[in-house]
Amino acid sequence: MAKDIFTALGLMSGTSMDAIDVALIRTDGVRIAEPVASAGFPLDERARALLRRAMEEARMLTARDARPGILRAAEDAVTAAHVHAVRAFLEEMPAGGAEIDVIGFHGQTVLHRPEAGLTVQLGDGATLARRTGIPVVWDMRAADVAAGGQGAPLVPAYHRILSRRVPQSPVAFVNIGGISNVTWVNDDGRMLAFDCGPGNALLDDWCLRHAGLPRDEDGRLAAAGREHEKILAGWLSSPFFTLPPPKSLDRGDFTSDAVEGLSLEDGAATLARLTARAIARAREWFPHPARLWVITGGGRRNRHLMTLLAEELDAPVVPAEAVHMNGDMMEAECWACLAVRSLKGLPLTFPETTGVPAPCTGGRLSLPDDLREEGT
Repeated sequence: MAKDIFTALGLMSGTSMDAIDVALIRTDGVRIAEPVASAGFPLDERARALLRRAMEEARMLTARDARPGILRAAEDAVTAAHVHAVRAFLEEMPAGGAEIDVIGFHGQTVLHRPEAGLTVQLGDGATLARRTGIPVVWDMRAADVAAGGQGAPLVPAYHRILSRRVPQSPVAFVNIGGISNVTWVNDDGRMLAFDCGPGNALLDDWCLRHAGLPRDEDGRLAAAGREHEKILAGWLSSPFFTLPPPKSLDRGDFTSDAVEGLSLEDGAATLARLTARAIARAREWFPHPARLWVITGGGRRNRHLMTLLAEELDAPVVPAEAVHMNGDMMEAECWACLAVRSLKGLPLTFPETTGVPAPCTGGRLSLPDDLREEGT
């Protein structure tokens, strides 16, 4: 694929395990990132149930390619769901729509233990390529972990491209998915990135477990509750917050055990404040204060959480749409961009984003008409 600008499709199913985001962009992987179209496709309850079980069983993994027990069925379900999402997306495209050069496939993370050299994403990129007829770049975290990096976050390379659209500098991008991560970018291109704490995962799990709700819609439960400062202090005393970046988290590194026994509303209020305060703690590591905080991911739709962030931070806090970006699809767009960077042999990760010793490319390329795979 000897070309400069690619039409790339990014697929992202995050730690919230609720949907597959699909984003089509045109990009050179360096400076240009032009959104074309995007859509979201919910995961069915069977797939979500398999993934919840897979998350539990994955804790026992010692080899990243092993798929014992329910993990094989879960991987098959993840792959099939992504095939369906690509096909459904292409059917929605206008006739004669853009020809797609490559798919960037994230898969579903079920274990992230970089200190043990393990990061496991379910999803078979080779099958996805064969069943869609489009080349697929996947397994993009593994090379970084193998080289001694954290394997996360990977979105900073894309944040740096997007930062050129923002007049304020330095700017902080915060993605609030299951886990929150932050990227600080200066106007000279310098950046720092790391996972900064629990995002939506604990609050979503709390609402599902105690109210049968997938999330705290608009933060209504949290807004009606009382925060418990003693519990917050316990969480925030975790060594994770004093560990210098780069650093990353597994979905299971923090739990909601401390709020068990509280009312539904008080538990939600305390968990929401934890998310906001953990993000605010990220400032301790910035070389210079951020002049603007751009919030992406599902968390930005929680109005109560956005209010808490405005209380905790000392600069304007805005959803991605306020700076003409798509806060729902930024990670899917990123994976499309990373696929192009992988094809070009460009770095996906950097010492200041994952702690890898030197800039590191990565990904596996699977071609639709060939059983072989190429490591990139």
